[in-house]
Amino acid sequence: MTSGPMYGDRSIPSVSGMKHALITGASRGLGLALARSLAADGWALTLTARGEEDLHSAAFDLDVSADVTAIAGDVTDPAHRARLAEAVPHLDLLVNNAGGLGPAPLPRLAGYPLDGLRDLFEANVIAPLGLIQATLPALRERRGAVLNISSDAAVEPYEGWGGYGATKAALDQISNVLAAEEPDVTVWWVDPGEMRTRMLADAVGAEEASAAPAPETVASALLRLIHARPAGGRFTRDALE
Repeated sequence: MTSGPMYGDRSIPSVSGMKHALITGASRGLGLALARSLAADGWALTLTARGEEDLHSAAFDLDVSADVTAIAGDVTDPAHRARLAEAVPHLDLLVNNAGGLGPAPLPRLAGYPLDGLRDLFEANVIAPLGLIQATLPALRERRGAVLNISSDAAVEPYEGWGGYGATKAALDQISNVLAAEEPDVTVWWVDPGEMRTRMLADAVGAEEASAAPAPETVASALLRLIHARPAGGRFTRDALE
C-alpha cells in the first residue's frame, strides 16, 4: 500500500487482492463521502472531478494510508475518459456520480432552454455511458460492478425538474439494459434521495437544503450495497437502510 495519496495524471498499481474503485464527482458531496467510506474499507481509489484544487484537497483528506490517485478533468471530455480508463486496467467498481443540475432556478419545460438540455444530457447520460464503455473490459475481467447515481426525479413529476429528471430516467434505462447485456458485470442504479449538497442548495435554496440528510448517511448505505452485492437493479436509499 502506498504511504499516501498520489496526484496527477497517473495511476498507482493496486496491491494484489486490493479492490479498486473509480469514482466521478469525487471532490465533494456523495462522491467524496463514498470515497471516504471505501478508503476506510481498504479499497484503492481513482478519483476524478473537474476542479483540480478541490479534488486534490479531497484526496489529501482521505486516510493517509489509502491508495489514492486523483485525476482532475471533465468526464464529458472523451480524452479525459480515455485517461481514466488507462489509469484503471484492473477495476472492481465504477461509480458514476458526477453530473449536472441544469439551469437554475429550475425552469418549467415550456420554457426550458434546449441548448441547456443538450448539455445536461451530455453530462448526465452520454458521459456516464462513455466511461462505462471505456472501462467495461476491466470490469468484465474482474466481474466488477457499475453504480450509477439516479434520482427520484427520474420517476416522479416534480415541477421544474423535467430536464434533470429526463436525464436520470435515461440513465436508469441505460443501466437497466446494461444489466441485461453484461452478465459478467453487476449494475446498480440508486436513488439516494435528498442530500445536503451544493446541487440541492442550487435547486431549492440553502435553507431548505440544510435540512436534508448528510451525504455520509447515503454513503454508508451504498457501502452496505457494495458489500452485499445483490443482483443488478434499481434501489432507493430507504431500501438500503
